[in-house]
Amino acid sequence: MQKVLLLVPTLDRSGAEKQLTLLATHLPRDLFDIQVVALDRGGPFESELKVHEISVTTLNKRTKLDLSALRKLRNLILDWKPDVILSWLFSANAYARLATIRISPKPRVIISERCVDLWKSSWQHGVDWLLQSRADVLMANSQSVADYYQGRGFPAGKISVIPNAVEVPPAPATTREQFCAELDLSAETRLVGFAGRLAKQKRIPDMLWAAQVLRQAVPNTCFVIIGDGPERDELQIRAEQLEVSEYCRFLGHREDAASLLHHLDVFWLASEYEGMSNSLMEAMACGKPVVVSDIPANRELVTHNENGFVADLGDSIAFSQFTQKLFEDAELASRLGEAGRQRLQSEFSVSRLIQRFQDLAAH
Repeated sequence: MQKVLLLVPTLDRSGAEKQLTLLATHLPRDLFDIQVVALDRGGPFESELKVHEISVTTLNKRTKLDLSALRKLRNLILDWKPDVILSWLFSANAYARLATIRISPKPRVIISERCVDLWKSSWQHGVDWLLQSRADVLMANSQSVADYYQGRGFPAGKISVIPNAVEVPPAPATTREQFCAELDLSAETRLVGFAGRLAKQKRIPDMLWAAQVLRQAVPNTCFVIIGDGPERDELQIRAEQLEVSEYCRFLGHREDAASLLHHLDVFWLASEYEGMSNSLMEAMACGKPVVVSDIPANRELVTHNENGFVADLGDSIAFSQFTQKLFEDAELASRLGEAGRQRLQSEFSVSRLIQRFQDLAAH
């Protein structure tokens, strides 16, 4: 039986943590002994892991370089002797490599990168470079992420692409009519939605512009924004400035965010960079037609006019026009949504994630 230690900064309800939880809870327990370590703190996914009787340890890291947390991690590795360490996101990737220096026998260290990390500063890229040789494999969740890190100097032969997996979100607790009433909307309102972190990379102002243009043609449209983040206050002000706030709803963080995607007519994603968007995958798994920005990560999921529409980055008019086309042609909307659902089911299932990781861990 292989011992696998999964290392992540937190167990907050976010994309990387969701993928870690999917992997941990679906790996065959007769083949893998699994332990999860959170560097900083636990979070909502901790309870799900414990339901599956997966050990979760929190190290309570307080600073960027917390020697106490690093020592705890190193001692845990020495005591438990994992065969494989799979880390997720920058700080966990750094700590996994630092903690295994001069450990013999050294566990196989797989670092997982989840995004085209244009946000990283020069010191973070410097840390990645200095510790590059300490990782056996870089696991990217999309080809665009693999290309990005290869461009940063990581050897191509040590990069493996294992795409995100998706489960169909559970049915919502409310009917669509009840959901519309909750938002103070009529049951006939056409719902366009986005779900994710309210951060600059998501280019939500582009979607606010698109919502403004769309409502001129389809007045009974509402743009539903599910999620929270550092840009929320500014975005609400922007919506007022664009005189579109009446046709927008900022729902904030919702534990049922994925389930709410079932209520949408069209899903939007206007990001300037991504790894592989969990919310886009979930919307497609729900059979929803999607309109997305033309960036490499989105093109790995969406083929224009086959299972969605792809618009030029920043082209709010195109987002509006494609959405109006979907509203006016129910057969087209159904065809694109079903094509997306089938692709997610066949190519991005949890079973494929598990098989791909088993193959990677075996080498």
